[in-house]
Parts: sequence; C-alpha cells; structure tokens
Amino acid sequence: MTETRVWLITGTSTGMGRALVEAAATAGDLVVATARRPQALDELVARHPEQVRAARLDVTDQAAIAPLVAEVLARYGRIDVLVNNAGHGHLDSVEQTSDIALRQLFELHMFGPAALVRAVLPGMRVRGSGAIVQMSSVAAQYVFPGFSGYCASKSALEGFSETLAAEVGPLGIRVLIVEPGGFRTEFCGDTLLECDPIPAYQDTVGYLQKLMKGADGVQAGDPARAAQAILTALGAENPPLRLPLGDDAVDMIRAKLESLTAEISTWESLARSTNFADVLTPR
Repeated sequence: MTETRVWLITGTSTGMGRALVEAAATAGDLVVATARRPQALDELVARHPEQVRAARLDVTDQAAIAPLVAEVLARYGRIDVLVNNAGHGHLDSVEQTSDIALRQLFELHMFGPAALVRAVLPGMRVRGSGAIVQMSSVAAQYVFPGFSGYCASKSALEGFSETLAAEVGPLGIRVLIVEPGGFRTEFCGDTLLECDPIPAYQDTVGYLQKLMKGADGVQAGDPARAAQAILTALGAENPPLRLPLGDDAVDMIRAKLESLTAEISTWESLARSTNFADVLTPR
C-alpha cells in the first residue's frame, strides 16, 4: 500500500503505542492516537501537527467505540490500520485473583478490542483492504506464575484473532498478532497491578514479582525498533499471522513448541487410543 494510510491506535500515551504513532507519522501516514487522558499526547501532536490527532478513548467503555470510529470515518473517509494496543499487566496468584480483576482484564484485552474490530470491519470489507494489528504478548504462548489473568486474556485475544484472520483474509484484510517479550515500556513499572502474595506463593509469584520490578527500565527491547518491525511486517507481500518481538519472545515460544511436541510424542499412543474399536486411526 503506497498511499497515505489512516491509523487508529489505542493506548498511545506511553510505550509501544506511542512508538507506533511516531513510526506511522514519520512514514507520512495519518494517525488517530487514543488514550484515556489525551492531554498526555500534547507533545506528540505538537511534533506532528499535520499527521497526528489525539482522541479520548477508554477501550473498556464500549459505548464510546462506535462514535469514535464514526468520527474518524467522517474526517478521513476510511481506517486502513487498526492497532489494538491498550493494556496493562496484572500480577497475582490464581488463588488471590478476584472475578472483578479477571473481568477487567478481559474487558481491556479482549472485549474492547473485539468491539473495535467489529466497528472498523464494515468499512474495510467494502474497500477490500485494511489491516488489524492485535498487540498480544509472549505470555499468550509461554505462561508465567502470577500472570494467569493476563495470560488468559491475551490467549483469548489470539484465538479470536486467528479466527478473524481466517474469515477476513479472503476479503483482502490482514490480521497481525504481535507477541512482544520484554521491552523498555511502563509494563513493569507503575502500570503493573500487583498483589502481596501469600507465603505459599512466595517462591513462584513472589519471585517473578521481584524479577519484574528488577527488569523495569533495563529490558532489552527497544519500542521504536519494535514499531519499525511492525511496519515492515505490515508492508510485506506475505505478512505473518504472528510476529514475536525480541530475543526472549522468539526463544520462549520455540521452547514452548519443542516442549509441546515432545509431550505429544510421549502421550501419542494414549491419545490415539480413544476412538471406537471399529475406527481405524490414520497414520
């Protein structure tokens, strides 16, 4: 796609979302950058006054989604790229995670993005083009103690997105699931919601909590380079469905796949033993 694209990006006040706004604007595209506090984007808009427009959006407020999309369409005529980026971490043991906390994570990482996808799809479908970028996490593939709600909500987003890709791919719409590892964002800082684990979980959840806090500000991943990688993938003739970002993400996902393959091989005989006796299992 060589013409100027119109982007709608959520969660742009810091981190990966902000880096994506910068990358898209630098590439000459038009960006509607959303945040719960759009004033946090004043400096970004001032540097790209012709290309970046800030808008207020809390993605958990589904009533606000359709009016925002309608406003963008009225102003620009189309949305070429939707990036569902808004999110935050939540560190707690399963035993201590409340229903309220779980529902909030799913509203943020699953139901809000799903509503945005539904809102932009009619226009993309009519034009026969467009891209939907779902910012997931390596944690959707490689789980960590203490991140049950976060891992579950990101895994749900991935299942939703893979199904979406199968439906809209034939219509000319691309879906890109991005799975970052550790990047130098606010994820391990003030935005990380955490608990005081009970003694039984100090060696698992408590240990990871210390690791996360120790990693804040020294992660290997550069958000600006991640944003450029996403633009490169979107511009490819055959873009991937999933894009892990960072050495840690690639290594952890490979380790997970190897472990899963080994486990299937170990238990294959038992797994194949569950057919009716008169059904031959294909080999």
